[in-house]
Amino acid sequence: MKYRAFTLKTFKKIPQICNLSEEQIFDIEVVGEVLPFKVNNYVIDELIDWNNFEKDPIFILTFPQKDMLSAKHYNRMAELIRSGASRPEITKAANQIRMELNPNPAGQVHNVPELNGVKLVGIQHKYQETMLFFPSQGQTCHAYCTFCFRWPQFTGIDELKFAMKQVDLVIEYLRTNPQITDLLFTGGDPMIMKSKMFENYIDSILAADIPNLRTIRIGTKTLGYWPYRYTTDEDAQQLLDVFKKISDNGLNLSIMAHFNHINEMSTEAVAEAVKKIRATGAVIRTQSPIMKHINNDGDMWARMWRKQVDWGMIPYYMFIARETGAQEYFAVSLEEAYNIYRKAYTQVSGVCRTVRGPSMSAHPGKVQVAGVTEINGEKVFVLNFIQGRNSDWVGKPFFAKYDAKALWLDDLKPAFADKFFYEE
Repeated sequence: MKYRAFTLKTFKKIPQICNLSEEQIFDIEVVGEVLPFKVNNYVIDELIDWNNFEKDPIFILTFPQKDMLSAKHYNRMAELIRSGASRPEITKAANQIRMELNPNPAGQVHNVPELNGVKLVGIQHKYQETMLFFPSQGQTCHAYCTFCFRWPQFTGIDELKFAMKQVDLVIEYLRTNPQITDLLFTGGDPMIMKSKMFENYIDSILAADIPNLRTIRIGTKTLGYWPYRYTTDEDAQQLLDVFKKISDNGLNLSIMAHFNHINEMSTEAVAEAVKKIRATGAVIRTQSPIMKHINNDGDMWARMWRKQVDWGMIPYYMFIARETGAQEYFAVSLEEAYNIYRKAYTQVSGVCRTVRGPSMSAHPGKVQVAGVTEINGEKVFVLNFIQGRNSDWVGKPFFAKYDAKALWLDDLKPAFADKFFYEE
């Protein structure tokens, strides 16, 4: 299949768009001016059930919905479009709204390190063992997720973007920080770049022979959105050869694959892509946030984890959607997220129970909702750091007062103390 993408400018050319009412099409235009919109022909033709598109999880995952914006923000943008406002006026209003949607959640701006007094705007280093690299050529995706916490990467606002292409700085930073064992290529989606460009990055890193580097990770949605990247794209075999080169050089290669719903595993193309990737020696680990309207269903999660294991993948994380963009539209309470996780977890065998969650990637670190219980007659959340800005926090259970409406760590108050221990 030849790749073809549709954006806000061209989505009316999608043949199936005739299934939508004029009002639904207008909603896409309004919300798409604020939250980036892009979808491709694989998602449209092979994943979405157009006979039931309004409730289809992949349709909601890729096509903007009216309620993804607050009524205030929606009405402001709708009035501008209806009045025939100029492009600069619409862009100005969209950027103002974007700034009100917490475009850099969980303290991402605090994760940008310095090297010799220079800020490395294409690197994030939050946890001591893991460094994130945002290669410039990988800062878009084959299609955009409507929940994406990195949506500012695609808005054209330079000050919100993380990106760079100087691999020599990556190597120097790895050398000067021997505690780093894992290098994570992220984006956007680094697998959208040409194989030759990716190979250039990898060849430079391998040639540097960095003694502390043990794992290369690749965060990608391609298995869900464009599995042909590994099967029939013109440089697919070259990409697989690069994967094998990494494995043959003694490094662990982990593909951090985003599957948000089991329907993304329904095609022959994705099954073949998984086989080809695993044949290179790479390990595929799977992750997703839990989201209302898409996957807030414990039975579905259990089936998805089981199928992933059947295909040789490792369930890795269930996240809680970050406090950015359309968070309110997708949000489930912390208690509901825990109950869904537990319902799924109890249905699968031990080989599927590698998954950790539900976890919030918050400012201080990855905080797991480990349970809801009572202590001395007080109902509390049991929380635990899976990762932390300070590694000493990891694995220390702590407690928060029960709040049925809590959606995020910042909504919680400490139990049995004046402050959470990490706030000190």
